[in-house]
Amino acid sequence: MGDKQLYIQDYVQILPNRIRQNDQIIFDKEDIGTFADFSKEIYKMLEISYPKFYKMDELSKIAILASEMIFIQNDSQDTALLFCNRTASLYTDSKHQKSISDQENYFPSPSVFVYTLPNVCVGEVSIRYQLQTESAFFVAEEMPFSLLENQTKYLLKTGKARQVLCAWIEYYQENYSAFVYLVSEEGKIPYQENYLKNRYKEISWKI
Repeated sequence: MGDKQLYIQDYVQILPNRIRQNDQIIFDKEDIGTFADFSKEIYKMLEISYPKFYKMDELSKIAILASEMIFIQNDSQDTALLFCNRTASLYTDSKHQKSISDQENYFPSPSVFVYTLPNVCVGEVSIRYQLQTESAFFVAEEMPFSLLENQTKYLLKTGKARQVLCAWIEYYQENYSAFVYLVSEEGKIPYQENYLKNRYKEISWKI
């Protein structure tokens, strides 16, 4: 018996100053400024009430904003999380390293250190939406579509999740982007790897 047809329920692309959801631009503001300005603006636009957001690192903020846009229109219950990127938590790691490299001014920040693992952003999304499902974070040169598809099929087939949120979340020194998509056995867009690859290419960049 073959695998069931998978569908993409919803997807979001985040670029500096611009957000696209299901081929519709929902935010476009060229003069938005820094990532801090951008994230605050989107936080307000989505009418989020979650004070912890302001204490998060940049990677977690992108993960929360992207997930919020998906879950505004889709129930988050029983959603597994499969996240990935290329730079891991390199930006936060460099901030932490800077704080401990000078022995005469040794001031490591616990609020920075806690985010020196990339999978913390997965934990932040799980906490935000009270998810107790399977989750993983992969570090790869490119978005590993075959791996994500195989993991998604396993999670759905075994009943470990009702749907799976796959995400490429990237931030490094004011360069940022995200591509997230929700997969289940129901939906509007039939799952096609080439379709997803084209959406990913639209947001991909390298340091």
